[in-house]
Amino acid sequence: MKGPITREQIVDGTAMSRRALLQGAGLLLGFALTGASTESVFAAPASRVVENEVTGAFAPNGFIRINPTGGVTLVMPMAEMGQGVYTALSMLLAEELEVKLDQIQVQHAPANDTLYANSFLHIQTTGASSSVRAFWTPLRQAGAVGRNLLIAAAAKCWNVDPATCRAKDGVVFDASASKHLTYGALAKAAAKLPVPPAANVKLKDPKDFALIGTRAKRVDSSIKVDGRALYGIDTRLPGMKVAAVAISPVLGGKAKTVDEKAALAVKGVRQVINIDEAVAVVADHFGAAKKGLKAAIITWDDGPNGKISNADIVKQLEEESQKPGAVARNDGDAGKALAKAAQRLDAIYQVPFLAHAAMEPMNCTVHLQKHRCDIWVGTQAMALTQSLVVELTGLSKDAIKIHNHLIGGGFGRRLEADGTVLAVKIAKHVDGPVKVIWSREEDIQHDMYRPYYFDRLSAALDAAGKPIAWTHRIAGSSITARYIPSWFKDGVDLDAVECAVGPYALPNIHVDYVRVEPPGVRTAFWRGVGPTHNVFVVESFMDELSHAAKQDPVAYRKELLSHNPRALAVLSLAAEKAGWGSQLPARNGRGISVQFAFGSYLSAVAEVEVAADGSVKVKRIVCAVDCGMCVNPDTVEAQVQGGTIFGLSAALHGSITFKDGRVEQSNFDSYLPMRIDEVPVVETHLIRNAEAPGGIGEAPTAIVSAAVTNAIFAATGKRVRSLPIDTDSLKSSS
Repeated sequence: MKGPITREQIVDGTAMSRRALLQGAGLLLGFALTGASTESVFAAPASRVVENEVTGAFAPNGFIRINPTGGVTLVMPMAEMGQGVYTALSMLLAEELEVKLDQIQVQHAPANDTLYANSFLHIQTTGASSSVRAFWTPLRQAGAVGRNLLIAAAAKCWNVDPATCRAKDGVVFDASASKHLTYGALAKAAAKLPVPPAANVKLKDPKDFALIGTRAKRVDSSIKVDGRALYGIDTRLPGMKVAAVAISPVLGGKAKTVDEKAALAVKGVRQVINIDEAVAVVADHFGAAKKGLKAAIITWDDGPNGKISNADIVKQLEEESQKPGAVARNDGDAGKALAKAAQRLDAIYQVPFLAHAAMEPMNCTVHLQKHRCDIWVGTQAMALTQSLVVELTGLSKDAIKIHNHLIGGGFGRRLEADGTVLAVKIAKHVDGPVKVIWSREEDIQHDMYRPYYFDRLSAALDAAGKPIAWTHRIAGSSITARYIPSWFKDGVDLDAVECAVGPYALPNIHVDYVRVEPPGVRTAFWRGVGPTHNVFVVESFMDELSHAAKQDPVAYRKELLSHNPRALAVLSLAAEKAGWGSQLPARNGRGISVQFAFGSYLSAVAEVEVAADGSVKVKRIVCAVDCGMCVNPDTVEAQVQGGTIFGLSAALHGSITFKDGRVEQSNFDSYLPMRIDEVPVVETHLIRNAEAPGGIGEAPTAIVSAAVTNAIFAATGKRVRSLPIDTDSLKSSS
């Protein structure tokens, strides 16, 4: 058998996989969820998404392929990791192309910055909650160009004015509707017509949208339910070996001793590869590779970071945060206002390192040959991954083929290509394809973590309790200086300071940033990026100000948002739907937060109960959302639910700590996600308008922690200034 194992082979039983049970048990459920055939909407199995298989007689731009049978393929520029972009972006194209959503097949785009760069990040990257924002116009334009060319081809065939023709559901009709031609029948003729500039094509008026704004079913639901969806970890190739890896437990360390003889004695083990920072055991299957790795009994030279502890890192941050930083914002004279304040408040807030802990651990399959390198992986950063492999192998870009997959959880982790780089290093020593799989422990203990931030805030209140000055100093490592240098300007990390004041009108503001790079720790973007820490800090401190002023937290915020009707609207709606101000039992409380981030406005109200032993039960989250033009309300609601739970997991449990240079957490027993019995009711209320679409994938993660900690204060009178929540400090004294 040649080539990768296909979906069809898995379904008909010629290749066995762990998905067999899902495929049998999930078939009827998949049918029920989609209300249609369970046949995949993909043009090819996910493990075979490559550019040279995306063909079509009609290809007017990088996004559309239409073949003579009428099949419409969207070459998908962004990665799907559960956030729903395969559906939302398909809706954008379908709306203007005038086809039904179920007529569109999806294939992932090849690495190509020229055709598929994200306009927000300027590279082919899925991140910053920007997929819909970045492709809102380009994909609609692509669809409109395609529709107009197909109509023009039909009109030419009938010798009529194109303006008298119309398209619907993949068919072009003449004025009388007595003549019609399918897109498939027109594909070859349309391909011969000159393609007009996309900017010159008129787009639909939003009032005429038939698909955008409706509750569309996910195009990838059925294959995920019945097990046909293929992720990077599912890659199977003829002659493929599988490698288990052990990476130095301390950053900068290397292997000192490896018992290769014992590893090779394990049945099925073929090779032991020592590349200094990691040891890989290559075997016929993963079970043998794991046993071989255990038998190798590796000892490590820890290198320069072997004594690093969390206390060292926090001490460094605390000391550096006392020094002035690079100025990110300076309105008015905050220092003068603080000196003359009727009341002054000061606070220190801290948030910890956080791991991504996606369900699909890091993995990558590589087939490195003399003149080419094929890589099967789930990545958020196609072009970056390709460029790093070019550096590593010396091959040209054209020789590096990235076969992208559905991603079993990204959260920013798959923006990094370190897993692929490691796999390529291992593949250099392997004859034939090799799949490298990280264990859960390796995945968590060798993550690239959300930075630890140490924040100092001060505020001045006038005699009426209104804030007249605000200072905020942020100390932490800079991700953008490494990853997006253009976002690191004059010593300021633009991500680290995003939302550092919030959407409020204040007369005197000073925000500065102190870059502090902790030794022995790699930091990276984490779902919600900079706002995950700043919204917690700002909304918690704003709550402190309202209580110091002896005012209701909602009323206090409303006065400061009178200039911002969209922020005021979500705040008011969330408070109303949550029953703000109504009576609650003892040690129960409500807390609120509001934010503008990723182009969207959100407000969340949390309702919590704090038991006498200090344990916190989040009972209800009410979220009001204004994300502008809402492409698919179902997706927005799903993201609010998922993002809320992701943020709650961090607020209640999340913390990565170091001892002797090593990460102390290793699996879901020590780095806890929320358990099902902890999950609250999550309500989503959408404000519909015609504003440009905002991002939603990360926004709920950023907003929820402050709402919860403010609710804890309302329930107990105890202020939470660091995460995760210390339940011991919340114990009742009575």
